[in-house]
Amino acid sequence: MNLERYQLETDDNSEIFEFISLGSKGKILKRIKYIQTEDPKLWNLSMGDVNKETDEVDYFSKTNNGDTEKVLATVVATVFGFFKKHPNAVVYATGSTESRTRLYQMGINKYYSEIKPDYHLLGELENKLERFRKGINYNGFVIFKKEII
Repeated sequence: MNLERYQLETDDNSEIFEFISLGSKGKILKRIKYIQTEDPKLWNLSMGDVNKETDEVDYFSKTNNGDTEKVLATVVATVFGFFKKHPNAVVYATGSTESRTRLYQMGINKYYSEIKPDYHLLGELENKLERFRKGINYNGFVIFKKEII
């Protein structure tokens, strides 16, 4: 993926990624976490701004830093990095709000050609999963490597 993105810092397990968003609002530390669920194969992708004082992640903040495309490309890069360490994982992602989920979908639509050759992508509609189709407003997304099925 040769898209402009931010430099990432990650932990040894590639489950937590951090980067600094640079834009009109200044430098904002963002954290992406892959959190394992009760099902050991299923992981939840979460992202938000890090509060400098508490080190807690705010999943509802609206940064509006003017770098949405670069942030989305960076998130996609973490998905690829996560799967290098966890090739049998299944990742679920949804936004903390409907508008954020739509934003994620716009990113998926944009980078779908990068994802499609090696990954299965499903969309969640009315608590059911279907093969991802452009132009459908999904509630969430599931991605996993093609080799595991």
